Amino acid sequence: MGCLLIAFSITSILRPNGLITGGITGISIILEKLIHIKYTYINYMLSISVLTFAWISMGKREGIKIITLSIIFPIILIIFERFNYSFIKNDMMLASVYFGLICGIGSGLVLKRGFSMGGTDTIAKILHHKIFTFVSISEILLCIDGTLIASSVIVYNSNIALYAIISQIIMVNMIDAVMFGFGSKKVKLEIISDHHQAITQYIIHTIKRGVTSYEVKGGYKNLPRLKLLTLCSPRESMLIKRYIAETDPDAFVDVLPVISVWGKGIGFDRLSGE
Repeated sequence: MGCLLIAFSITSILRPNGLITGGITGISIILEKLIHIKYTYINYMLSISVLTFAWISMGKREGIKIITLSIIFPIILIIFERFNYSFIKNDMMLASVYFGLICGIGSGLVLKRGFSMGGTDTIAKILHHKIFTFVSISEILLCIDGTLIASSVIVYNSNIALYAIISQIIMVNMIDAVMFGFGSKKVKLEIISDHHQAITQYIIHTIKRGVTSYEVKGGYKNLPRLKLLTLCSPRESMLIKRYIAETDPDAFVDVLPVISVWGKGIGFDRLSGE
């Protein structure tokens, strides 16, 4: 369902109105203008390339996690493109809003089920793992998507880039809403893992968030364990989840929506009220 919604938003809203977006889709649309090859085929080739690169550089586990959508989603996109249906015509603002809404819901459904699109999120992870180890994955991802939207000015015009920013803002908020509900801008992660030291270092140095740890005792084996607690954004929680899945697939993580956080921290409300 997530793939269907994303494909519909691209072929029936984004493309008919000449809009642009980030990620592999945005690259494909820009390249179509430059090399005159159908963007759906470019999308398929780029997705397979990212999958292959991830498999080689990150290992079999990462490749398996993204292989499903890297192959199936471009096929769905090609099928939808053949319908040649326009949901919204000649209204850039309305198209920007509804593309952000529908594509955000679809992307949220995909991420909520633990899948990866094999796009710029995977590229960011590879760059962080191989080259920019001192920069967080979220910062790399922001730079990639921002560069793609800015580069659309070369092929299109500044208005297209500005509409793309509106779509991206709505899309990100819809992804958060689907994954964590409308009332949550922050989440609390409680993590129990045998690799708690590695996870703590990742959260502190890569995600740039604080971690609290305290001892708990399991009821079944009556053994002491260390529980980690951190507060972060929904997008950061997905990065933490992926790292934990790679480091310790047997870890236990519960995610709690947080209405508000007061105190010092990125995105938190200051206690002084300033």
